[in-house]
Amino acid sequence: EIEVLSIDPVRTKTRNYLNCAHQYVNPLTDVPLMLAMAHTLYTENLYDKKFIDTYTLGFDRFLPYLLGKSEDNVEKTPEWASKICGVPAETIRNLARKMAKTRTMLMIGWAIQRHQHGEQPYWMAAILAAMLGQIGLPGGGISYSHHYSGVGVPGTGAATPGSFPLNVDTGYKPKYDITDFKGFASVIPVARFSDRLPNPGKEINFNGSKVKFPPLKMAIFTGCNQWHRQSDRNKLKEAWQALETIVAIDYNWTATCRFSDIVLPACTTFERNDIDAYGSYSGRGVIAMQKCIDPLFNSRPDFEIFRELTKRFSRDAEYTRGMNEMQWVEHLYEECRKENARKNFPMPAFAEFWKKGYHLFPDGTGMVSHAAFREDAELNALGTPSGFIEIYSRKIASYGYADCKGHPIWMEKVERSHGGPKSDRFPLWMQSAHPDKRLHSQLCESEPLRSTYAIAGREPVFMNPGDAQKRGIAHGDLVRVFNDRGQALAGAHLSEDFPPGVVRLQEGAWYGPTGPKIGALDTYGDPNTMAPDIGSSSLAQATSANTCLVEIEKFVGTAPAVTSFGGPYEVTPDGRPVVNPR
Repeated sequence: EIEVLSIDPVRTKTRNYLNCAHQYVNPLTDVPLMLAMAHTLYTENLYDKKFIDTYTLGFDRFLPYLLGKSEDNVEKTPEWASKICGVPAETIRNLARKMAKTRTMLMIGWAIQRHQHGEQPYWMAAILAAMLGQIGLPGGGISYSHHYSGVGVPGTGAATPGSFPLNVDTGYKPKYDITDFKGFASVIPVARFSDRLPNPGKEINFNGSKVKFPPLKMAIFTGCNQWHRQSDRNKLKEAWQALETIVAIDYNWTATCRFSDIVLPACTTFERNDIDAYGSYSGRGVIAMQKCIDPLFNSRPDFEIFRELTKRFSRDAEYTRGMNEMQWVEHLYEECRKENARKNFPMPAFAEFWKKGYHLFPDGTGMVSHAAFREDAELNALGTPSGFIEIYSRKIASYGYADCKGHPIWMEKVERSHGGPKSDRFPLWMQSAHPDKRLHSQLCESEPLRSTYAIAGREPVFMNPGDAQKRGIAHGDLVRVFNDRGQALAGAHLSEDFPPGVVRLQEGAWYGPTGPKIGALDTYGDPNTMAPDIGSSSLAQATSANTCLVEIEKFVGTAPAVTSFGGPYEVTPDGRPVVNPR
């Protein structure tokens, strides 16, 4: 029997499904909790000294910080951590003792990295696992993605298809040189998009290098909904004005399309041929994605759209490499087949595969993560500069970043609930978790699906009944969620799964403002209207969407109609609606 403990501010669906124990922790304070657990392991001599000496580097550089003998002079005791994370000191000690006594697997979700200093809890969790000494043992160690795409399912070891534009002869390996565009960066961190547009020439730190923002006049968005994935809608709305021409390629009338000058209609996956892998991590097989119908309503496959565009400036031969859509599908399959022949995973010829519709590889066999590394750390080195688990990273330390030093540290956030900065004005921590009834923003446009979860015609905001009662809010009420960055309407969903001071507005809700004005009310419930647009650190410059405080109030008056869905609509050059004679 496996004992499971969920450490989370919220009683999650996983916790409720397993009916397991739950340990509350204040939002954004995982690092103090883990530091105090590491302090207990060290001071009570419960840590695996042999594992630390054999498989890690830099523990001696981390210890002074843990014991309060470094520049901050703060010993990371359970008493210190308890005041920050809200977990009683003795509970922290008992948790550390129990983990050391039994076989323990730390399973870390991705959400805790999506906040300011989000690199720190990931790194600190690795140190905690190393101190427990169970990395490479069955049922022990650490995992960062067991919640996602079949991680934990035994892998087959087979290769899965590559993707366009794979080079016909040598394999296409893109070179990302961050200073190869006339001195400007050709690649920037995606979360820094709003910073880049109005600030050409500005330099930022990124992963040990300097990134110089290029001057942009035109942008083409394909395969993405930029207005979904960018935090701080009002900041983006202002930055967007720096672009002279915006082109969106999509099959849905998303917010990105609404804010674009030109929209090229792409067909859906049901209207074109493609190839895909079955089992992202397990490598279970290959799927033939055969089109069901020809493209409708003048839409085209993305491949054809770009073929026609490149033809306009005589680069189509270079783009297509002389192959059409089906020839590319077959080529990708044959490259996969060739690689698997080398691995002794025979695959049928393309014609046979396409007729059958799929090919499955033999079931994978069980494996223990990092077992080979534990058996021989030099022969099976990790991907770190040293090949060992780096508790202290000389490489990262050499960057000199104040917000990501050579080992994990606790840093206060720009805003944090439960007594943290700005909690006096905005006392509710808002997490924008992934939705369970759609994939990010995909399928939010489906009215029948929305009707199964929407409240008052809006995205539900989950909150504690006590918090709601203080604000005169009942289940089903229309509410306004707001902070200094933006405001949005949502439907109140009261649940005891959410503790006082914690609310959830699921990401992917389509943005639908009442108008173009900066600060306009979002009519449907997009959490990125309120989420901040700050880099997680100078190292990763990733999203910090979960570092977000809000207030909620009952909406009074006539609610504006939801503007997120429907369209496009034809208008005259002066903006008057065109009456369709049909």
